[in-house]
Amino acid sequence: MLHWDEPLKTSPTKAKKGTLEPAVKTMISDLEHSNISQLEPVRAEDKRVVNGLADVNQLAPFKYPWAWNYFLNANKNHWTPLDINMAQDVQDYHHKLSDNECHIYENVLAYLTTSDILAMRNVGLAVMEKITAPELQIYQARQVYEEALHTWTYQHCIETIGLDQGEIYNRYRVVPEIHGKIKIANRRLDSVLRSDMDLRNRDDLQAFLMSYIFFAAVFEGCWFFNGFSPIFALQRRGLMKGTAEQLQYIMRDEVMHCSFGIRTVKQLMQEENIKPDSDALRQMWNEAEAAEQAYANYILHEPMLGYKAEDHIEQFRFIANRRARQLGFPEPFPKAKCALPWLDEQSNIRKEKNFFETRVTEYQTGGGLSW
Repeated sequence: MLHWDEPLKTSPTKAKKGTLEPAVKTMISDLEHSNISQLEPVRAEDKRVVNGLADVNQLAPFKYPWAWNYFLNANKNHWTPLDINMAQDVQDYHHKLSDNECHIYENVLAYLTTSDILAMRNVGLAVMEKITAPELQIYQARQVYEEALHTWTYQHCIETIGLDQGEIYNRYRVVPEIHGKIKIANRRLDSVLRSDMDLRNRDDLQAFLMSYIFFAAVFEGCWFFNGFSPIFALQRRGLMKGTAEQLQYIMRDEVMHCSFGIRTVKQLMQEENIKPDSDALRQMWNEAEAAEQAYANYILHEPMLGYKAEDHIEQFRFIANRRARQLGFPEPFPKAKCALPWLDEQSNIRKEKNFFETRVTEYQTGGGLSW
């Protein structure tokens, strides 16, 4: 028998043959007289993203098999930050990076550490409890785990390099350009993190839709992608390769988070016959661009070799157009060009591994990302 106070310790039990506890007898009697046999079978067509009528505890039959496939594929990209050798990064940071490059590296981590906790809280606290199809919830549960894993990864990088964790983690509170992005995300989260929210009410449903679009298309779909780019620029020059490899694994997850979020938003709009207000959408993109400009001008107040603030901002606009097209919305920045043509290749995981120096981390999903 499992010992609840000491799980590794067992204790013997004695069972009396032919006897049942009174509580067990009562339970059996209640089941015999209940109308459980009168419950209707779950039908896939009764499932909905929100406001569904089916039993949320019953996974199959699937209405959204694509969501289950996201969950299966996410589990193929399993890793931890301890799998990746960070020894060279310690040497690079303390002996090879310029003061400006250290400033960039530190502030990228300062932003990302807080952002992934926000993403975790959004999915785990605000979104999942409103979703009424379990195949969607199960992938989102995996996403919550991945956001926690990403947070561990940034903490591992900060600790391994030997940075002051208290100072780095507090930068989002004291650096206005970092705080500005977090403040926008917190406002979106607060708009749906309400116990009185009723998604049968069109105003509440509209607020939920806009928050979902923001987190899928802007927060994870644009800001995270741009957030990794300065580290990949260092990697191109052979610097901070361990950190960059950590981010390559995170990028795999984020590609799926963004893609899943956009597909769920489109399904939600179709089922509920709703679309975002065009003015609200325009305001969302403008606010996101302004916050990204301020952030880029702060972390890249001095350009580094092969990367400058203007590249960062233009790449944001380019990716924003991609997200808008995926959602079926007009491009917010029609003239934007790809400022970082090397990014797709640089953010993919390299397949070459020295077997004797590192754990083999080439998983079933392969190294290529589909943008």
